[in-house]
Amino acid sequence: MSRPSADNASTLSYQSSTKGPGRGFTFSLDTFSNRDFIVKDFIEALSDSATPASRRSAPGGSQSQFDPKPLIRSFEHALARLNSLSEDLEERENELSGAVRRAEAQHNANAQSLGKKLNQAVDRFQRLDNSLNGSGDDGYGDTGGNVAVRIGERLEELDRQLKRSNDAKFLILCWQEVSQRGSLETLEDVKRRNDIVECARIARQLLKISGRLDPDGNQGVNGNALNGVKKTPGQSKFPTKEIIEKFLENLEQDLLAKFDDCLRRANYDGMRECAITLRDFNDGASVIATYVSQHSFFIDRTQLVTDELVEDSDTWERLQDPDAEPPGVEPSLQSLIDEVKIVVQDESAIIKRAFPYYEEVLIRFLQRIFQQSIQQRLEMVLEKANELSSLAFLRSLQTTRSYITTLVDDLKAHGLTEHPEPVTSQIAATLDQQLEELFVPYFVGSSYIEREKKNLEELYSSLLLKFSSYHEQRRRMPTSYFGSLAQRGKEFAASARDAYMERLDTADLPATQKAMLLRIAGLKDDQSDKKNIETTEEDGKLSIPTAKRMLKWLAEGVGRGLELSPTNETPKDVQNLLILLLNNMGELYLETALDAASDHASSQENMKTPPDLTHLPSLQTLTIILHLLQTTIRTILLPLATPNLTIRREIEKQSNATMSTLESKLSNVLNITLTATLNWTNKLLAQQKKTDFRPKDDMDLTNISSETPPAKPSSPSSPASPRNPALRSPAGISLSSSPSWRSVYAP
Repeated sequence: MSRPSADNASTLSYQSSTKGPGRGFTFSLDTFSNRDFIVKDFIEALSDSATPASRRSAPGGSQSQFDPKPLIRSFEHALARLNSLSEDLEERENELSGAVRRAEAQHNANAQSLGKKLNQAVDRFQRLDNSLNGSGDDGYGDTGGNVAVRIGERLEELDRQLKRSNDAKFLILCWQEVSQRGSLETLEDVKRRNDIVECARIARQLLKISGRLDPDGNQGVNGNALNGVKKTPGQSKFPTKEIIEKFLENLEQDLLAKFDDCLRRANYDGMRECAITLRDFNDGASVIATYVSQHSFFIDRTQLVTDELVEDSDTWERLQDPDAEPPGVEPSLQSLIDEVKIVVQDESAIIKRAFPYYEEVLIRFLQRIFQQSIQQRLEMVLEKANELSSLAFLRSLQTTRSYITTLVDDLKAHGLTEHPEPVTSQIAATLDQQLEELFVPYFVGSSYIEREKKNLEELYSSLLLKFSSYHEQRRRMPTSYFGSLAQRGKEFAASARDAYMERLDTADLPATQKAMLLRIAGLKDDQSDKKNIETTEEDGKLSIPTAKRMLKWLAEGVGRGLELSPTNETPKDVQNLLILLLNNMGELYLETALDAASDHASSQENMKTPPDLTHLPSLQTLTIILHLLQTTIRTILLPLATPNLTIRREIEKQSNATMSTLESKLSNVLNITLTATLNWTNKLLAQQKKTDFRPKDDMDLTNISSETPPAKPSSPSSPASPRNPALRSPAGISLSSSPSWRSVYAP
């Protein structure tokens, strides 16, 4: 009886049909093929299956006698099962080994058969290759494809020689015709057949022949040379060079006409053919000029360029108002730039199809657009803005440059003839050059920063005009604070006022700018001719909104300079604007007020009346303005001057000097004020009697602080007010609580 196969054996399990220890344990080949198989666990499972249940469950104190027979029987059956599985595996291994040997023999036979077939294919390929290349061993040197290739090459060479001979024959006929008869009728026939390109090629060759055979080209019609000298054999009877050149001139015009006709019919292949031929005429300058000048963009824009600017009073008013947000680009210029962007992008594809030297054509096209269309409209916008005011010009310059720069960047990103790739380096350089040339006249030398300084000077002088005038008019009235504010800066204020009025009276400033400056200065038209400007007390006070306006105007100028001025000039420009700010806000505005406050406080030191402290509220305003000034310098101006360490150190030195001066004067005012207050307090304390603070006999000392009412000042400005900290004695006793104190301050 045959044994079961190994495949079936792997699924068999051993289970005893008889009851007994160990005969219930089941295992198969899968048990040993598992990766988690452990011999120790297998032996323990085998042992547990052989142990009787009664023995396993018996309590620890009553163990039965050990019986090895179940274990022996269990291991015997397991060993028999293992032997059976081992025989099954051995049989299966022998079967698989035989199958492998048979497969290897079959594979070797197949490999040998395929190798023979491959060698036969290689041999056939070699014979075929040898037959094609004529290198076979059959004695024939030129056979197959090699012969066909050589015949084809020979035929091509013969065709080229035939064409060259025909061309040479035709050139000889044309030369004889022009040299003997002085005409080019044959070429005229070719041109009439509308083969202008071929006619131009032949005419160019005739001109070269004329340069060699007839270098003078000035023989007379009767065959005699000039000055009565007879011609030598071989020379022409007619001026061949002049005839051919005249023919070429007419031919060039015909080619240009054909190119224009192809352009109108959008025949790009015909345009390209004419462009290639016209390349020999002045390097294609004529065809490029024709294409650019005949473009519909320039024809349609001829009248629009000279149109007047859009009259929008509100826009122009906001443009010259320093407190208003600047408007955008002038509408007509913006429309032109937007149209240029679309036209250049669309035209680039046409130029690339119509011209083999498309890069040169695109450069000429861009130059014409920037130098004619954009520049003319830009000049009109800037001239109009300059007629309004300096600020309007600067704002227009900034917005237009920013918008045109965006146009250039968009064209570079589009790629134009290289779309969708970026533009070539030559086109990019051309765009940058055209952008730079548009604004060169406005940035020559230091012209730009001078315009910025002039604009700020005009705005600051207008804003501080009434402030300076008020102090000047009240400078001889030292009894009040606002009348003595200009004692230190009277000369500077007077010169500023006179200079301001003189500048307004000149004809250099436009009428609109003059009106704007008068509005900023708070003057009416009837006050512009007066030397003594009417002012009020409010005009002489320090104002935080006024300081913020000055700083805002400065920040706008700095931001404009970062965009317009070269990067290497930024530190120097920042220094110039800082000096202007320190002169106006630091000296004219703050330092003058501090000196006047100091003089006013000094006048109160030895007064017989209570000290006048009306200058103290202005010191708080001055402190806030001083903080704003210092913050502006530290956060805006100093970082911009970092690239130039020398200028940065100078800015820090100038700023620190101004801040030190202002802070020193502010401290001096506070010290003088404190001294005046203490002097008056000491004077009052010296007038007190020792019995003034002694309580009455029937007064309860424990309730004196609650029963004694505070003194009521006669007026809000009276020094007897309990809010005045200077009216308390050094011991902390309120002077207003004493009856004698009220009698002293009684009105």
